[in-house]
Amino acid sequence: MAVKIQTIEAIPLRLPFAQRFGAANVGAKASVDVVIVKIRSTDGVVGIGETQAWRRQGSAEVLANTVRVITDLFAPRLIGRSPYHIDAIMKDLADTLHASFYPQAAVGDALHDLAARSHGIPVCEFLGGRCRDRIRVGLAILQSGDFGAIWPVAEDALARGYRHLRLKIGGDLEDDVAKFRSLRKEAGDTIVLRADANGALRFDQALPLLRRLEEFQLDMVEQPVAMWDLEAMSALARSVRIPISADESISSEHSLIEIVRRRAASMIQTKIGKNGGLFYCKRLWTIAQAAGVAALPGNHPTTSVAATAMAHLCAAWPWEVPVGEFSNGPTDILADDIVQEPMVLEDGTVKLPEGPGLGVELDEEKLKRYRVDI
Repeated sequence: MAVKIQTIEAIPLRLPFAQRFGAANVGAKASVDVVIVKIRSTDGVVGIGETQAWRRQGSAEVLANTVRVITDLFAPRLIGRSPYHIDAIMKDLADTLHASFYPQAAVGDALHDLAARSHGIPVCEFLGGRCRDRIRVGLAILQSGDFGAIWPVAEDALARGYRHLRLKIGGDLEDDVAKFRSLRKEAGDTIVLRADANGALRFDQALPLLRRLEEFQLDMVEQPVAMWDLEAMSALARSVRIPISADESISSEHSLIEIVRRRAASMIQTKIGKNGGLFYCKRLWTIAQAAGVAALPGNHPTTSVAATAMAHLCAAWPWEVPVGEFSNGPTDILADDIVQEPMVLEDGTVKLPEGPGLGVELDEEKLKRYRVDI
């Protein structure tokens, strides 16, 4: 008898941060809302996936809406279908609800996990074959504060093997410049420095700041202006030597094509939740590769489920994988995780877990602890 999808469960969670966490243009938060999806097939195999309700520029999702989209709209389209027909299912989900990348991410990744588990292989093999076992990662250090507060965090990160450090910008211009000057002076040329404005700057603010930051040899500045202002992104890309990276501006393949057409960025920041999971991230990476645009792997603050999904995509990618950031347990972003063996950092890299599928198993007690009513 052919294997079919039997049940779909969406589990809403609220996970605490190790310390309050925020972006350059929004206040700090004490927790992050996460949805874990379990898909069970008729032969008893369960696949898991994750998405987030991050509620900021580029993410209009809330926890209740995400769960209801998955259970009320998506589940009826999946029950009784083959879990191996991933491409056809993902197209149906896109047709069911426009721009539903966040809920699609958890469903699609759960299907990848289920299919790979059913065949007894890791997801990276299911995606085309393992090309690497370890993925080098960077770290976003303190979101705010003077250099006296930032340096101990940076020093600890360097001791743990990180070599790519990202600071938030968008406050006072002189303070931003002073932080990078001090960090470069203390750490020397052994590290790569990055900046991220989360779209908080206007063009007239971003241009003088980026020109001042050029002397510190940053390898990129992420989303310096608002997600919709590709004209300003293009003008900055032509005016400064620091490469411009698009994060909030990149959602679908169409937004990537527009970024390429306008030469608005030479890098894009892809994330499991924001960009629709493995299915869509791989499509974005393929287009970016053809267009000569670097695609950085990463995540919103997340558990080891989504972080491991991105690690499998990195492992299966045959070309160079730029250093991104996995904002989860390895970076001390979360105070806790929901899997039995969380992803760990070793010498600035994350190691792909062993075992079929994603290679991670849920901790059911943790799921009960952090589950919320919606």
